Amino acid sequence: MSIQPPLTELPIKTANAGFYRGFSVDVTVVSKIIISILVVWCIFWPTQSGRVLGDLNSIILANFAAWYIWVVAFFIIVCLGLALWPAAGRLNLGQPGEGPEFSNFSWFSMMFGAGIGVGMLTWAVAEPVAHFGSNPETIQGLTNGGTADNVRMAYKWSFLHWGLGAWACYAVAGLALAFFSYRRGLPLTIRSSLTPLFGASLSGKLGHLIDIVAVVATILGVAQTLGFGVEQFVAGLTRIGIGGLMDADGGATFVGIVVALLAIMGASTLSALSGVGKGIKWLSNINMVLSIFLLGFFILFGATWFGATAFFVGIWDYLVALPSMSLNVWSSDGVEGSESFLLTQWQGWWPVFYWAWWIAFAPFVGLFLARISRGRTIREFVLGAMIVPSLMCFVWFAWAGGTAIDLELNGGAEGVIFDAANGDKIFAMTTFMLEPIAQALAWGMAFLIVVLLMTFLVTSADSAVLIVNTINAAGDEGPKARPHILFWGAALALVVGGLLISGGTSAIQTAMVIGALPFSLVMVLMCIALIKAIYNDSKREAAGVPAVHSEIPGATGNGLSAAE
Repeated sequence: MSIQPPLTELPIKTANAGFYRGFSVDVTVVSKIIISILVVWCIFWPTQSGRVLGDLNSIILANFAAWYIWVVAFFIIVCLGLALWPAAGRLNLGQPGEGPEFSNFSWFSMMFGAGIGVGMLTWAVAEPVAHFGSNPETIQGLTNGGTADNVRMAYKWSFLHWGLGAWACYAVAGLALAFFSYRRGLPLTIRSSLTPLFGASLSGKLGHLIDIVAVVATILGVAQTLGFGVEQFVAGLTRIGIGGLMDADGGATFVGIVVALLAIMGASTLSALSGVGKGIKWLSNINMVLSIFLLGFFILFGATWFGATAFFVGIWDYLVALPSMSLNVWSSDGVEGSESFLLTQWQGWWPVFYWAWWIAFAPFVGLFLARISRGRTIREFVLGAMIVPSLMCFVWFAWAGGTAIDLELNGGAEGVIFDAANGDKIFAMTTFMLEPIAQALAWGMAFLIVVLLMTFLVTSADSAVLIVNTINAAGDEGPKARPHILFWGAALALVVGGLLISGGTSAIQTAMVIGALPFSLVMVLMCIALIKAIYNDSKREAAGVPAVHSEIPGATGNGLSAAE
């Protein structure tokens, strides 16, 4: 059987005129209906929706925890394997000889800002603190929570959740999308990444279903990030003197949620209207500069040596324990309060939740990474999208979280930081550090963090709106009609607001874990399809058969039908 060129045509029906001109009506309308139903349900029946979502979440955690744990381990292996595989690592995610569109600084800034930047301001302090108090080692009695001998355990688990596993989820999606769009000339949408498995059938209902799953997962994944961000944004506004936005328990009031969402989604919608090369690029560069300034403050004036120790020792502990942490699944004996019960519960609260979050975020970040990574090799992509961001996260956790722990252990904080709400911990820490010197300095740092948080939130939200519209437009980055940008901006705000009203951030977590499950299967298929395509391309190269659409006679980049 002769070796054939790959599939370079995947026609997706889009409207020729009217309100949905340039968009796939099947994908766009169904996605809007699903999200609208969720919003209405959560806002008008908050008690019922909170209960049902909670029950579904319990079922998923009971039956699919192992799936989430093992599937992310599989993504890590695939990404590192492709980077090390000579036939794959040297391949250009574009046409032969094509260079990158963005500079390394802008590329990394946009990638980090859209991918995980918001989480740094909340969890770089809150998570090491949480694991410092409790983790699997403390549950098993191997270390003592809240004492110096538990610091290494706190960092080992923090690095697990924000390290290679998180970025492997994004890299898998980004690699697959960039490969099939820029080398094959297929539409820049999720279904294209599965063409080696399902071929031209993806032009129809199967492809529509895959893209709908991706849109819903994207909205819920971004809603999770924005939900945490809204809580922290309100805490920051309160710190700089805007009252009436928080309740007595430290949570955002209804007014606080509305104010935060209006500010964030209003700015993000305006940025989305300007496109990737303008608003998103400049916002990403601004928040990267502010991030470096804030991180430099913690390194220079925080727990400098403590943070350095946490960074280097933490990476060692993380890498040594990575295989066992990535593959081990605890099972409960059903006895509430027993060691196995507590370990299983902890795994559901932390690793399983995080893996679902990163998977739900993957269609958005993956497509965005593909969009900004054209012209880079697979090896360069993996190093830039997986290794470097992981190290950046580790730096944040080591010096921001390390400063908090050191101040509590040795600096006389006496619970000021630990007792604050998660979103308020970074504000509590900088206030404790600066207020004795000058109250104006403490206020100024709180203001800077609020501005940085705002830029991160806006970057994430406007990137998500553009990515959702790209999927709905059958991978076409052109027709981003204003009404659709406005709709998805409003829809995202209403999803966050509705879920916060129905049960706070826990309701968003629950909806996100549910929405991530079907897309996790899509991502496994992406990995298989990508490996198959690269293997077949190596055979084509040996046989002298072209594999890049520009080199295939008659191919026009979406113009030649062939078998993968």
